[in-house]
Amino acid sequence: MRPESATAGPTGVTRSFTPVPPIGPDRFAQPDDYRVEIHDRIGAVEPAEWDAAVRAGGLPVFYAHRFLAAYERYPLAAIDAFRYLVLRRRGAPGPPAAVLPAYLPRQPDPLSCLAPAYPLAAGQPALLSPSWHCYDGHLGGRDTGPGLAAAAVSALRGLARDLGVGWCGVVNVRHGGPTAAALTAAGLPLLPLSERYAADLRGVSDLEDLQLRGARPRARVNLRRNRRRAYENDVRSAVLPVGEADLAGVAALCDQLANRYGTDRFYPVGTFERFLAELGPCAQVLEVRQHGRLIAAGVCLLDEHSFHSWAGGADYEVDGNFSPYYVMFGESVELALRLGLPTFEGGRGNPDFKLRQGLSARRLDACLVPS
Repeated sequence: MRPESATAGPTGVTRSFTPVPPIGPDRFAQPDDYRVEIHDRIGAVEPAEWDAAVRAGGLPVFYAHRFLAAYERYPLAAIDAFRYLVLRRRGAPGPPAAVLPAYLPRQPDPLSCLAPAYPLAAGQPALLSPSWHCYDGHLGGRDTGPGLAAAAVSALRGLARDLGVGWCGVVNVRHGGPTAAALTAAGLPLLPLSERYAADLRGVSDLEDLQLRGARPRARVNLRRNRRRAYENDVRSAVLPVGEADLAGVAALCDQLANRYGTDRFYPVGTFERFLAELGPCAQVLEVRQHGRLIAAGVCLLDEHSFHSWAGGADYEVDGNFSPYYVMFGESVELALRLGLPTFEGGRGNPDFKLRQGLSARRLDACLVPS
């Protein structure tokens, strides 16, 4: 059973919340501009309404009701409290102005990137939106303004105080994006956090075309050579729905790679495969096998705008002189191109490889404030 804060509301309770004054100048949003509903469980929110707000805002798959429900049922980190905020502008029809999940993780900085930006909060509990497994944080959609940002952060502050937590905020916000601009305009702090890596696939015909546009010459040669050697040594790949994939094998490879890069238990075996099984059509699994044995796997998340090469792993004990990680990367890009999605999201970490292969760095910022 997951522990719940002693100050949290009863399971499933829905509450209305009037924003308290934000940290920054209170010149954009008055308390009556937005009505904020607080839910303790995502199941208390009608999926159609939540997802209508996600679609209207152009939010990524990490905000989909189904993804959040899977994360709540099988959290990939120890979470002491779940909260879901629905912000409505008073008198405005249609879907909510914003929806956002918030979490009280037992480990507030699992990737060790928050403390360098906000050393005063290092090691202290913090109520954060979104989870660390989402690298694309938002406070609403493309039209997010400073008033909405101020109201959302104000609501997070009130929740943090209710939970007895000294800090709260929004992490993994794309630098220069609508949420970052809204937070800055609302007078709220925004500091560099980390980077994620992506490629624009619009107008790209195939993997070779993408590499010619941005990859380094030696990287192109290495990718071709590794793929050729792999297929000369009985390597085959398949794209499967989560219901048909070897989820236990996938989880083991993802956990092994995360541990290799110092993020132990970021994809915890035993929980991760159950989480993946709940995702349904939100995800596909890329399996790479040699002589029938799973040697690499990638978990691909899908939304209307992006192909997310979200999690993956590889077993380097193979027959032949090749890297299964290279094979998985090439197959992932080709799958994204077949699906016709405009953006390939490569996630965080392993920057040298991703930059060599032609992905671009996108800075991620964080807004952390005392409650």
